[in-house]
Amino acid sequence: MRNGLRLGKILGIEVRVDWSWLFIFFLVTWNLAMVFGQRHADWGLAVTWGTALAASLLFFASVLAHEMAHSLVARSRGMPVHNITLFLFGGVSNIQREPTSPQSEFLMAIVGPLTSIVLGYFFLILAHTTISPWQVSSAEIETMIGRLSPLSTLLLWLGPVNILVGLFNLLPGFPLDGGRILRSLLWAVTGNLRKATRWAAGAGQALAGLMIFLGFAMVFGVWLPIFGSGSIGGLWFVFIGWFLYSASTQSYQQVVIRDILQGVPVSRMMRTEPPQVSPNITIDELVGDYIMRADDYAFPVLDGDELVGLVTLEDVRKVSRDEWPSTRVAEIMTPGAELVVVAPANDAAEALNLLSQRDVRQLPVVQDGRLVGLLRRRDMMKWLQLHSEFGTD
Repeated sequence: MRNGLRLGKILGIEVRVDWSWLFIFFLVTWNLAMVFGQRHADWGLAVTWGTALAASLLFFASVLAHEMAHSLVARSRGMPVHNITLFLFGGVSNIQREPTSPQSEFLMAIVGPLTSIVLGYFFLILAHTTISPWQVSSAEIETMIGRLSPLSTLLLWLGPVNILVGLFNLLPGFPLDGGRILRSLLWAVTGNLRKATRWAAGAGQALAGLMIFLGFAMVFGVWLPIFGSGSIGGLWFVFIGWFLYSASTQSYQQVVIRDILQGVPVSRMMRTEPPQVSPNITIDELVGDYIMRADDYAFPVLDGDELVGLVTLEDVRKVSRDEWPSTRVAEIMTPGAELVVVAPANDAAEALNLLSQRDVRQLPVVQDGRLVGLLRRRDMMKWLQLHSEFGTD
């Protein structure tokens, strides 16, 4: 979700849209247009599609409000929020570290579903104010729905769907909000975040397995209350269950990784005396004398003792082979002012967060203005392989 579209900032938090969101937005809009068209044959294409588009936009605005609630509480509890991204399955708040206490986890988790449920009832109250008594008094529910205005129809759809989103997120399966609430309670009882995460993730995997089972049952004709039956709904259940299972597993592993790296200084795993290059050599010289003679993908660029940049294999690939003899490293490197650096005493867990945020393979390690090493992602992975025991507490 790093290559999405940046929409701007709300209350200082960057909002992004992943490309997969475009697919689900189109699918929701198209599905609503079909449903509205069947229930309101007298509307016409413009009104039908306009109402469907408005409903989709307001729904995803509601999802954004859900995630914004998480983010604002997290930020108030001292947890940095990098961004909010809307994607295929709704939205996700990119919170940079784990909560510091069970109370923070509980407050951060519960506020999202509560926001969705409150929004749902708010939309239902608004819908009630737009419906005339003569419409409600109709004996036939289908006739009543057919008489509703576009605004009433839109609000009556937004209300239940937001309540359903809130209730679904309260299911006790990590990393759903309900799973995070469960983790906060287990954490408070055991005093062990890693153990609490393992148990909450296990609940998430069990819930995912149940969803996959029910999804296949729907495909083969079993009728479920609210959800009905059929291949399309069943396959969505299977798909969401698979996604939840993967997210539960990965979330637990992330906690284990942070636990292993917590308190370990960068100096324990950085590469000391990494190969260094001059900004004045050509790409031809960089490739022939450095890249082809080592297994490194990145080289600090020094002018004397000053770190002036970092050049990587990706930088080289962006330049045509014919231009290598005439292009200097200084022209393709990332300048020193744009580099994110760490100190030898910095926590390795925070360094891994920086690597993930910037989507880079390495970070220069600087002390007192001097380069003292290079922290590479693969060296951190090697450390994790040596120290990880995912099955233990």
